[in-house]
Amino acid sequence: MQLEHPREMIRQFTPNWFAATMGTGILALALPQMPGIGPAVKPIGEALWLFNIGLFMLFSGLYGARWLLFGHEAKRIFGHNTVSMFIGTIPMGLATIINGCLAFGIARFGPGIVGVAQVLWWLDVAMSLACGVLIPYLMFTRHEHNLDGMTAVWLLPVVAAEVAGASGGLLAPHLVGAHMQMVVLATSYVLWAYSVPVAFGILAILILRMALHKLPHESMAASSWLALGPIGTGALGMLVLGGDAPAILAANGLGLVGAVAQGLGTVAGLLLWGFGLWWLLLATLITIRYWRAGVPFNLGWWGYTFPLGVYTVATFRLGTTLHLVFFGVTGTVLTVALAAMWLLVGAKTLSGAWAGRLFVSPCIATPR
Repeated sequence: MQLEHPREMIRQFTPNWFAATMGTGILALALPQMPGIGPAVKPIGEALWLFNIGLFMLFSGLYGARWLLFGHEAKRIFGHNTVSMFIGTIPMGLATIINGCLAFGIARFGPGIVGVAQVLWWLDVAMSLACGVLIPYLMFTRHEHNLDGMTAVWLLPVVAAEVAGASGGLLAPHLVGAHMQMVVLATSYVLWAYSVPVAFGILAILILRMALHKLPHESMAASSWLALGPIGTGALGMLVLGGDAPAILAANGLGLVGAVAQGLGTVAGLLLWGFGLWWLLLATLITIRYWRAGVPFNLGWWGYTFPLGVYTVATFRLGTTLHLVFFGVTGTVLTVALAAMWLLVGAKTLSGAWAGRLFVSPCIATPR
């Protein structure tokens, strides 16, 4: 599709674009964690984080302009079976920026950025809670779905809460005051539970769907990787929150509970990582099958990046928690694969955006 007028870029802008901020943000966070070479590539990660902030602001401006200029069409997203799911990419993209404030911002701008991260995190929590229940409500009341047409895109609005929960685990130790640390820690555990069981229920149905109806249409080729997202984020959340728990809970008079939470977090993280390994291998085989047949590019290809990235970060966290070199080496290999995929998808996105081919809003039923 070629744009008839520059205003069409705004009219056709959808939340799908925020998946690019998710993929860019998670690569920025993964790069500095590679054992041995992490410090050398940390400046690249920081540059990607700053670039991602600009990208998120640009996309927010374009999407906000769509609501201002074409609100009567923008609201149709809530009735669209697929595009509505991508609303969840907005808080997840923001979460990577918040995490970057802690990974890069403190050293660059000083401890004052923690307050900014805290405000953004609560905003992220509110958006994640809202889309995590409102989009499923629309599925149950307005959308027309069937098992044959189901894809892993169903996960996107649900998973946002556990991404926010993992971010809360990274934020909590930087906060001043034992009580506030406890509030964020407890909220993060609730966010994890708000998301992971629902996501795993969807995964069970997804396995049934693929067994009965085989793989989805080639336009949804990258959706096979989306299932790795809640698995990797679930593992990362348990590891991070479990690592926080002893100190924070002890400071609030719950030292014994903290030790239990740490143990549960480590075991749960390792078990979920094993489940993720199964899905990683399965998704790789599915991708090879799709690519051999030839798959046209679309924005859905960003689905290859964030799930792989969050699984990679969980792998690094397991390495530091268990002191096993295997996870560090594996995480490094996955990071290289993630960087290669980001370069490929980024180049195709830039080309497609310049030509105007990627600005398509399926929820607009008829042209003006």
